[in-house]
Amino acid sequence: MIKITYFVHGTTVDNENNVSSGWFDAELSEKGIQQAIKLRELIEDKYFDVVFCSDLQRAIKSAQLTYGDTVKIIQDERLRECNYGEYNTKSSEIVEPMQEENITKSFPGGESYEDVKARIGEFLEYLKANFDNKSVA
Repeated sequence: MIKITYFVHGTTVDNENNVSSGWFDAELSEKGIQQAIKLRELIEDKYFDVVFCSDLQRAIKSAQLTYGDTVKIIQDERLRECNYGEYNTKSSEIVEPMQEENITKSFPGGESYEDVKARIGEFLEYLKANFDNKSVA
């Protein structure tokens, strides 16, 4: 059995500006950097065989700040959040009201939350097949 521990990336500049990044490669804010460093302190007694993160800089930098070179960090694009397509980088006031209708319907030029679910499902199957008896973050 795999032990999976889930963490999210730190706060981004877009988060602070009420922007829904989607697949836009938003940078961590100073607050996000401090959150990743604080997480390192909170989990220093935990062991992970491997850490996965998305291939976007906010996730990569969060993982690097938290884990440093103590464990292998693998980037996987399947771990990206929802692709809002034409709505990547738009105000959260525009994107958030659209989320419910986009559970099964794709955002224009993007994907639906069902697409995200399928993508994450593929990733979990990959973990199951390749990381049995491992502790994964």
